[in-house]
Amino acid sequence: MAYERVLLGMGNPLLDISAVVDDEFLTKYDIKSNNAILAEDKHLPMYDEMASKSNVEYIAGGATQNSIRVAQWMLQVPDATSYIGSIGKDKFGEEMKKNSKLAGVNVQYYEDDKAPTGTCAVCVVGGERSLVANLSAANCYKSEHLKQPENWALVEKAKYFYIAGFFLTVSPESIQLVAEHAAANNKVFMMNLSAPFICEFFKDVQEKALPYMDYVFGNETEARTFSRVHGWETDNVEEIAIKISQLPKASGAHKRITVITQGADPVVVAQDGKVKLYPVILLPKEKLVDTNGAGDAFVGGFLSQLVQEKPMEDCVRAGCYAANVVIQRSGCTYPEKPDFH
Repeated sequence: MAYERVLLGMGNPLLDISAVVDDEFLTKYDIKSNNAILAEDKHLPMYDEMASKSNVEYIAGGATQNSIRVAQWMLQVPDATSYIGSIGKDKFGEEMKKNSKLAGVNVQYYEDDKAPTGTCAVCVVGGERSLVANLSAANCYKSEHLKQPENWALVEKAKYFYIAGFFLTVSPESIQLVAEHAAANNKVFMMNLSAPFICEFFKDVQEKALPYMDYVFGNETEARTFSRVHGWETDNVEEIAIKISQLPKASGAHKRITVITQGADPVVVAQDGKVKLYPVILLPKEKLVDTNGAGDAFVGGFLSQLVQEKPMEDCVRAGCYAANVVIQRSGCTYPEKPDFH
């Protein structure tokens, strides 16, 4: 099988500003541990405060972009992946372009000349991360860019599509265009629940995209929020995973599969009304650097095997491997070559 541009991601490219902070910092800016939110006015001063810390790191991020970078790294096949999103015409944007090219991802950024490149504050306390995204230019993506012949060519070339739920807040019409293309052409369309606030406050756009989703990814907190928002009255992650997999589908070509990670607990995979649990690779606490990008890395590893049409257990194993590598490093970064077999 030819892997050239087989996987396309669309999302919010953000430059991660990552720093180790303390509980006081979280309290000061009203941030919950291990959460992911969009920045409000009260959060804006924290970006400068974090940038002034001696341990600050800048890493090309954004959930979908992380997953696509990890998939590219795991595949080790030139030009296997593509990515679309919006950045600003500034030094952070240049940094992002440089980073992505080094990662081997074929990026087609829309460059907005008014808004700065989006940033994400990654506040690390005791290895756990909290994310506060200031979308800025990422919020300016327009479906017109997607429809340009050179960009739409990437859609036509790809056989697999992955979009984090965060992009629902930016360009639901772009998501719909790709989703309908995938359904009409027997391709695989995948999304992530991404964060509790997406399930709560963007329920309508999420529901519009749901029938097209062949794979739904998420973690246990997001799954439980999804269940509550849909009035399912169950907190049982396995039950929720089955229910999500059985929601109506727009195309009968692929049955929906739900994949829910639960930190150190087994990965839940629901398909055909049944659940299978896959153990994760346990890591001693002293080796944990930070959990930022763990979920994104899991998806990236999973996708690297899926596009090769490997069985489910290989996909999950690769996801667990990639997540395990990333949580032993700062941010969503990885060594030069994977040693996954």
